[in-house]
Amino acid sequence: MARPSSFLRGTPPPIQRAQAHVASLPAPVGGWNARDAWANMAPTDAVRMVNMFPGGASCDLRGGSTRWATGMSGQIESLMVYAGAAANKMFAIDAGSRSIFDVSNSGPVGAAVVSGLTNARFEYTNVSTPGGNYLYAVNGFDNPLLYDGINWSHISATSTPIAITGGPAAGPTALTHVYLFKNRVWFIEANSLRAWYLPTQSIGGQLQMLDLSSVAMLGGTLVDMLAWTVDAGYGMNDNLVFYTSKGEIVVYQGTDPASLATWAEIGVWQIGAPVGNRNLLIKFGGDGLILSLDGIIPLAQGLQSSRIDTRVAISFKIQAAINTVIRQYRQNFGWQIFYYPKQAALIVNIPMGVGVQQQFVMNTITGSWCNFQGWPANVFALFNDEPYFGGNGIIYHAWDIGSYADDGANIDTDVVQAFNYFEMRGVEKYFTRARPNILTNGNPSIRIGLAIDFSINEYDQPISFSPTGFGYWDSGLWDAALWGQNMNLSNDWQGVAGVGYCAGIDFESASQGIQISWASTDIVFQAGWAGI
Repeated sequence: MARPSSFLRGTPPPIQRAQAHVASLPAPVGGWNARDAWANMAPTDAVRMVNMFPGGASCDLRGGSTRWATGMSGQIESLMVYAGAAANKMFAIDAGSRSIFDVSNSGPVGAAVVSGLTNARFEYTNVSTPGGNYLYAVNGFDNPLLYDGINWSHISATSTPIAITGGPAAGPTALTHVYLFKNRVWFIEANSLRAWYLPTQSIGGQLQMLDLSSVAMLGGTLVDMLAWTVDAGYGMNDNLVFYTSKGEIVVYQGTDPASLATWAEIGVWQIGAPVGNRNLLIKFGGDGLILSLDGIIPLAQGLQSSRIDTRVAISFKIQAAINTVIRQYRQNFGWQIFYYPKQAALIVNIPMGVGVQQQFVMNTITGSWCNFQGWPANVFALFNDEPYFGGNGIIYHAWDIGSYADDGANIDTDVVQAFNYFEMRGVEKYFTRARPNILTNGNPSIRIGLAIDFSINEYDQPISFSPTGFGYWDSGLWDAALWGQNMNLSNDWQGVAGVGYCAGIDFESASQGIQISWASTDIVFQAGWAGI
């Protein structure tokens, strides 16, 4: 190709100045992606997403956690909710005193309602019979506990007026799980493949056995059970699902296990082995979810697909992250799948150690994931449609949008949006300014930075925030406390510096008592020559 005439005359070509570009990126509502290559992620995904919940139109600061009930000793390892005819109650069991406390009301707890237990790790179910509404609870060491709305009773082979006869050779103390299916109370016997059931609409009586030792081909023990429906409700097509320690799923259909005419084995399937030791199966809409080594598997899809097809897992988008924590913390106590309907949030509690937890959280409408940190949760429960968790001697109200603070401390967020070439792959860019477009009712501390060319920087100093005296009903003073404002747009420019081919928005915030909804980010950069 001929050179320009200026080269022929020996004069330099004219200087071409870099052109400024402005790009606007939607907030990463696609959520946390721990599966795809960083160089090929959707721009609405994030490689890290801490304490921001991906909604449909924006990424929103999660709610806080406030103290609900105090005065217990040791880690709270069980929360049980009684569904009464007129009112509900919530009970907590702590590992320090190994006692049950009524935590239905906020404030210091009173005396224990049950004491002298062997451990604090109970499974429970609610049962309604013509005689009333009951809560049944078992832990595999003590006699089963029965609550009738007023009193607690220890149920044994000789207790009156309610007793459980027959059953395991070790007696009712060997019952580890309890569940209600087709008007029958079912139990699992510890360290066995045997399940036991009571007569219909009964809370006592003669136990009958269902032995799965000739059905579960890999052996092991039963670890959980669930009513799985295939007609989106509690109907004629409900199945009883058993899960073994070897990862086998055994499904039965029918009403009376003692009659071949009304009871049949549907099939046996193999999935990943269980993670944790309780809350491994939960109902989720018209389906069920399994917490296994393969991730979080929907029953309907998981039993119809090959085990090697991990795409059926609803955790597939964060598969690398969930595989890592399962590998590291699988044996720890406190794993749980918990559904919070009001926020359309599925919460996976991950126990990294005693009193040290984090949560992987999915928006059940969009399927987008994020990571919550700052909630020291051993166990979650839904009480009067609100989420609660047990910590160290304290019950917390979780996702509290009235406080937006964690037990009086700031909520910190950290999001690194997917790396973006801004439609100029192979072109080096000089980034200069960025501004997040957020809706907020206060003045949170916001810091915008850039992760350049797949290098995620960690700041030397955490972002700081000093809360102003916000007012709360029944405690804030007029003309003294600062009362909440309406949500207003905040979009101040911040200087950023970075030279590279691609960049990811690094959004950090610290706040207390303030809502934050992140809608988009504008970024200014200059484009250089390709290949230089």
